[in-house]
Amino acid sequence: MTDLTVVIVNFNAGPLLADGVARVREARGDQCWDLIVVDNASTDDSLEPLLGASDVRVIRNADNRGFGAACNQGAQAGDAPWVLFLNPDCALVAGVVEHLAVEATRHPTCVAVGPRIDDPDGAVQGSARGDPDLLAGVAGRTSWLARVLPGSAVVARHVVWPERVPAGASSIAVDWVSGACLLVRRAALETAGGFDPGYFLYWEDADLCRRLRLGGGSVRYAPGVRVRHLVGQSSRRAPELALRAFHASAYRYYTIWKAPNPWDPRRLIARTLLALRLRVKLARSR
Repeated sequence: MTDLTVVIVNFNAGPLLADGVARVREARGDQCWDLIVVDNASTDDSLEPLLGASDVRVIRNADNRGFGAACNQGAQAGDAPWVLFLNPDCALVAGVVEHLAVEATRHPTCVAVGPRIDDPDGAVQGSARGDPDLLAGVAGRTSWLARVLPGSAVVARHVVWPERVPAGASSIAVDWVSGACLLVRRAALETAGGFDPGYFLYWEDADLCRRLRLGGGSVRYAPGVRVRHLVGQSSRRAPELALRAFHASAYRYYTIWKAPNPWDPRRLIARTLLALRLRVKLARSR
């Protein structure tokens, strides 16, 4: 696959950025992929190994614009018909992009597709999910309920495990897949308006996939294609910022898609529950 723009957003990823770029190079081989790194005002030396590289375009932001806005910058800097959004801590290997593209073209309405994403130890991260609702906080992929009762109906509503894919099928239509490794048709991405920059961090992928689907496209999960991911490496440099961004984005998503009326009483319920959850998470992180 030669017509591809790879977009990596960096924020203090340290040596993981150079490692991630090296893996993209290996996976690319002699194909003409356009590799773009958008840096959100990193203060570490993560960009140093890339400066002067002829096969990487680096866009340096003077301030941290957020993940979605930086993804849009990277996508707009390329023109290939396919865009791969890839976290710097994702280990891309040869064949992943090609297999995802084949899966997308096998289904005429498919405009976005994601692989199975694993932890470093091979455990499934649950990167394909159902549209979030008020129960996402207690039944999402990192919740206590998902760990204790992963097969329960409420968890199955929010997390799509690989076992959900029927025997003989190579992919399944889902509500959304993680932006950590996401292949999107450029035409559909542009029609949808790209990522919503109002999400500073987290939930922007759920929002984008929802708008892609509303535009008539489908989103697919291909668990036979696997990528290893070291979750949250950049956010660990600023855990409080990441936690606050997560809950702010969750509220934004809920008000846009579930309670658009500013007088909807569910907004107050959501804000209260998220504020309580944030307080607990902050206390545990300190």
